[in-house]
Amino acid sequence: MTSASIPTVWVFGDQLDRARGALAGWMPGECRVLLVESETLITSRRWHRQRLHLVLSAMMHFAVELRVEGFEVDYRRAGTLGQGLREHRDEFGTTRVIAMEPTSWDGRVLLERLGLELTRNDLFLCHYDDFASWATGRKRLTMEDFYRWQRQRLGVLIDHGVGGPEPVGGQWNFDHDNREPPPRDGRAWPAIEAFELDDIDQAVLARLPPTTFGADPDGTWPVTRTQALIRLSEFVDHGLALFGPHEDAMLAAEWKLAHSVLSSSMNLGLLHPSEIVEAAEAAYRRGAAPLSSVEGFIRQVIGWREYVWGVYWMWMPDYRASNALSAMRPVPPAFTGQAATEMACVAGVIGHLHDHGYAHHIERLMVLGNLALTAGVDPAAMTEWMRASFVDGAEWVMLPNVIGMALFADGGMMATKPYASGGAYINKMSDSCRTCRFDPMLRVGPNACPYTTLYWDFLARNAEVLAGNHRMARPLAALRRLSDLPAVRNRAIEVLGLLDSGEL
Repeated sequence: MTSASIPTVWVFGDQLDRARGALAGWMPGECRVLLVESETLITSRRWHRQRLHLVLSAMMHFAVELRVEGFEVDYRRAGTLGQGLREHRDEFGTTRVIAMEPTSWDGRVLLERLGLELTRNDLFLCHYDDFASWATGRKRLTMEDFYRWQRQRLGVLIDHGVGGPEPVGGQWNFDHDNREPPPRDGRAWPAIEAFELDDIDQAVLARLPPTTFGADPDGTWPVTRTQALIRLSEFVDHGLALFGPHEDAMLAAEWKLAHSVLSSSMNLGLLHPSEIVEAAEAAYRRGAAPLSSVEGFIRQVIGWREYVWGVYWMWMPDYRASNALSAMRPVPPAFTGQAATEMACVAGVIGHLHDHGYAHHIERLMVLGNLALTAGVDPAAMTEWMRASFVDGAEWVMLPNVIGMALFADGGMMATKPYASGGAYINKMSDSCRTCRFDPMLRVGPNACPYTTLYWDFLARNAEVLAGNHRMARPLAALRRLSDLPAVRNRAIEVLGLLDSGEL
């Protein structure tokens, strides 16, 4: 086989799995591997330093591993992905280029336009075509229904009794056991190993653009499969048993509690969801972790994560323009780091984000998302900011989570109600309110919690739109009984002005 006749397998930065995708089954000498860094993508956003470093370092480490195995690898930096492919073809005379289906809508459009040979994306447990088949004919697309279907078809946490297959423990969902507030005993949370930054890491760090923000990488995020497997073992051995009860809790001084911090490794292809689920179920079967924690964690992986993946592909590309509540405010300077804030909960979460490029799901939903929802932040702007700011911020993740779950910008296609709350929820589930100058019980006055003020203003602004939602009947009835609503709305005007100017 001549050099020109060898096919090229193009691997993208979120497909770094030797055993799956377009690279599966190929051996050294049978194909050439292409990886392309796009300068346009690198400079397109104000990326968190750890996010951009993670992707570039993981790509370069993967290229080295393939070369050690014996593959010929063309690691190329180009203005765009398309330019990188053209330059590769010009240099090597390649006529056949194979790639796995990309994880983004725009990526698939690009590869189809380039006429590449695409293989099925198998980095998830449910391909989006299979999700679409499951969804066909259903009046509702709830995550819980999808999750139970996943459990049954994958045989996860299923026992086979006399009456046939049934969920372990006799019920599908142990969520009611996993909503405890943060403990106040000052306990230690599971530690994770800090990986030493090698020469590749240092070289990537040295060439990050000056537009990036956040703390330098400190070895938190795996850039190789070996490192990712260490993170998985750490979580199963030390974090999984503790995960469930406090998975919704927030502590200002603890950035991850017992969360797995495996999402970035899954989203890059360093870990496959199947091996994560198998490890978690095995821990339960051998008595190393309680069912409530294991079920809650597995629900995040095969339920929520795969559900988000499915609806992204079902509703794109129109979905990204959704703005059912006509929200138009900019992302607050308190989020972007351009201004400090006196809101202790926001300061805590943004501190975690600055230091680690990460905040766990409740911090994202009920601190960042909740404030953006009630303030009326533009969903497209919020999505772009979160995509660039989080180490696991792929478009397919952020679009449904921000537009559908956090900001209700799709009008209820995904969530059955807006996830809006006042300061009482944050006071219950975090330790931030104890040190905050704002009072979560007040809705008017200079010491009123902005979350509480904006919650009622949000209901008043959107009462007509939300009137047909049966889950909003009680909040809207409470709104009608609010005797000081005019004062609340006047205070909301002040709060929004201070939020926009970075003075809150």
